[in-house]
Amino acid sequence: MESKKRRGILERLNAGEVIVGDGGYVMQLERRGYVKAGHWTPEAAVEHPEAVRQLHREFLRAGANVIQTFTFYCSEDKLEISGNVPNITGAQINEAACDLAREVANEGNALVAGGVSMTPCYAKSHSETEVKAIFKKQMDDFLKKDIDFFIAEFFDHVEEAVWAVEVLKTSGKTVGATLCISPHGDMKGVPPGECAVRLVKAGADIVGINCHLDPMTGVRTVKLMKEGLEKAGLKAHLMVQPLGFHTPECNHTGYLALPEFPFALETRAITRWDIHKYAREAYNAGIRYIGGCCGFEPYHIRAIAEELAAERGFLPPASEKHGLWGAALEMHTKPWVRARARREYWENLLPASGRPPSVFISCKHNK
Repeated sequence: MESKKRRGILERLNAGEVIVGDGGYVMQLERRGYVKAGHWTPEAAVEHPEAVRQLHREFLRAGANVIQTFTFYCSEDKLEISGNVPNITGAQINEAACDLAREVANEGNALVAGGVSMTPCYAKSHSETEVKAIFKKQMDDFLKKDIDFFIAEFFDHVEEAVWAVEVLKTSGKTVGATLCISPHGDMKGVPPGECAVRLVKAGADIVGINCHLDPMTGVRTVKLMKEGLEKAGLKAHLMVQPLGFHTPECNHTGYLALPEFPFALETRAITRWDIHKYAREAYNAGIRYIGGCCGFEPYHIRAIAEELAAERGFLPPASEKHGLWGAALEMHTKPWVRARARREYWENLLPASGRPPSVFISCKHNK
């Protein structure tokens, strides 16, 4: 029974299963009062474990097959720069985050992914030796705990992501790697296809994108990565964990360049119905690891699971409290609301922002 529960990520993907990832942590926990915007460090895993545990549980209930450790920006150099946690070490955060993720994952048939992300050291020194030493230290923390695989995420330079993959592969565990890039490529202009090739040659088993840009842009970028791999005669599983906000600007640096970032993004929020379209588009593109990043809340993850319920063979526990395509509205007392209890209504709705002066695209952003 235990072996069935702990089938690895590659075993599941190789069997053709759809893996639903979890959603965003730093932005959600910032809104809940547990993360400080700016440096976005994850000390809440030590200071407020109940908050992190609760969000893990909400993602699991929504249908997530993978619970990522809340270790974003948890390198020692990032923690030192932030100044938020003078009395808490990166090792303490990493280990506490692993324990929380495993505790919740064990409540369902979920895997734990240990996550590392870009470092200030790369931008400052550009030293491969120094950057790899940071990743090695984080990896060693994770290997003391019961994680199932690694995800190197949120890299805007493929070179640094390659260094992370090379280090993490020495663990003998499966490694996924996602870049926060646009269809234009990474920050040095390396095209998505070439980025994917470099990651796979470094040892990545799963490649894709996360954060920075909206779901459909994310899928478009992963398609370019897939094309690059096919041209190079390489194979890897594909994953996508995009931003939960609309970014029609499709600018090179993503939502960080938008004037609304980070405190006024609400009117750009993706709806659950947008997520249905995204999940189907991703699946049709051959992507089998489908999740979300900043802006993705548990109900978004539930929407992925509901859209792909036929392919997965089941609905998540959270669907017990959700009528598919608004079906529960049939019980509403108002007839005009009851009329919305149908798929056609929600699929074709064009939501309003409620802000008369607002425009659909920012006039102030970096190209």
